[in-house]
Amino acid sequence: MAIDFVALHEPLVEWVHDQTARDATEYVTVTAFGELHGLNEQQSHRLLVTCKGWGLLSDHYATMDDPAANLTPRGLQWVQERQRRRADTRARSAAARKGLLTWLWTQKEKGVGFPYVNGILQSPLSIFEGDRLTSDEIDRAAAYLLSKSLITGNKSGQLEGPARAEITAEGQDCVEHFEGDVSAYERRNSSGNTTFNIGENTGNIAANSRDFTMNATTNKDGIDPAAIVMLARALRQAAPALELPEEDAQEFTQLATRLEAEAANGSPDPGRLQRWGGSIVGILNSPVVSGALGSVLAAYTGTVLPGLPPA
Repeated sequence: MAIDFVALHEPLVEWVHDQTARDATEYVTVTAFGELHGLNEQQSHRLLVTCKGWGLLSDHYATMDDPAANLTPRGLQWVQERQRRRADTRARSAAARKGLLTWLWTQKEKGVGFPYVNGILQSPLSIFEGDRLTSDEIDRAAAYLLSKSLITGNKSGQLEGPARAEITAEGQDCVEHFEGDVSAYERRNSSGNTTFNIGENTGNIAANSRDFTMNATTNKDGIDPAAIVMLARALRQAAPALELPEEDAQEFTQLATRLEAEAANGSPDPGRLQRWGGSIVGILNSPVVSGALGSVLAAYTGTVLPGLPPA
């Protein structure tokens, strides 16, 4: 059976973090992780190389006989941000609703009528940031989707939502046209769009719309401070429309301000720009951001920052 090294890289990085924290060591041998997932020593080495390629792990302590790994600063930040998102109850609720609605859509496509809602717990769609959602979280998601007429079913016992459910036509529209994003689906009939101009007529972003154009030029040979400044200003301008939770909104705005200040100081630090840009993209791609605007901003950030030298 083919090994999915991409799917295993996130669990490995977090495993290395947990093992080194528990044993108070700088590095850990990944052979034990490989054995848990049916990997031989050569495959464990290859998985380590995959994570190294993303800048999350280093093989500084590795030898030919010992695929040892240690976290890079970027890897440590990635784990900490993932754990923060995992503990965010609002983000977990949004993920449960989207996951359940999408799962019920797949069940209907397979011809399965009114499956048990808890069946999703056997599906990857119930995984959020590497952690399985609980049956209570799925139950609350089912109750919410039922209240919005996106699913149908009858409540029973002590559950808040239905034990069995089926997606409605409205729910199908939400999945097929809004990728299961309930908040975006709810806002579909909001009047008008807001246009955000990036820099001096370099492009525009249309909020609450899936139709947009984006034109941004960057200096791929190095740092383009002007492009980063325009990016930071666009991020701050768009922040209110993202409808972020208060804590995330404050962090998002602060990160954008740091980006602008660093880019404008005459000698920007590539490592700082990468770190803050990565945090911004993490927020934009998280479940707390709904609608197309977050994806557009993440894509625009990606056009400006990937060309930077590695931290």
